[in-house]
Amino acid sequence: MQMIEELTHEFLFFFNGFSSWENSIVRSSDLTVSEAHALEVLGEHENINMKTLAQKLGVTTGTTTVTVDRLEKKNFAKRESTLEDRRVNLIALTGTGKKAFEEHHAYHMQLTEQMVSVLSEDEIRQFLNTLKKINFETF
Repeated sequence: MQMIEELTHEFLFFFNGFSSWENSIVRSSDLTVSEAHALEVLGEHENINMKTLAQKLGVTTGTTTVTVDRLEKKNFAKRESTLEDRRVNLIALTGTGKKAFEEHHAYHMQLTEQMVSVLSEDEIRQFLNTLKKINFETF
């Protein structure tokens, strides 16, 4: 149990540090944290529907709708109906949204490089495989 307690402490320390870092980055932009997360997903998966976006964000479609509404108002994203079914909207980034995604993603890349700089290449590979296993089995 001692190891689980220590691991819990380390997870919380990491999460708080990451959240603090992300909040400071997002605070300097015109985005909320939830909007920045949506930009990340949309930047990686262009033209996805609301349900898929919600699943990738781990939130409800209602929450995602509010986020996409705000992204549209700020000209970061747009909805487009499909020809097959006009009730289905695909969400895509605008030029402004793509630029914001690239900037935010670059910050994430820099942070990742900074975090793993204390690890060897083998430790990075092992860490990556462990994270993939946790993410696949848990989420």
